[in-house]
Amino acid sequence: MIVSLMKTMITRGAFDKEDMLKKMDVFLLNNRITETEYNELVTLMG
Repeated sequence: MIVSLMKTMITRGAFDKEDMLKKMDVFLLNNRITETEYNELVTLMG
């Protein structure tokens, strides 16, 4: 669920890249998202 919300935010441009990366790092470290999902979100951010 968190991944779909983050994808929506990214595609709408409603994010600060540095802030989003910090949040994604926390989600990854706490096993809320997988490494594959993390990489997909980073790629989507460009």
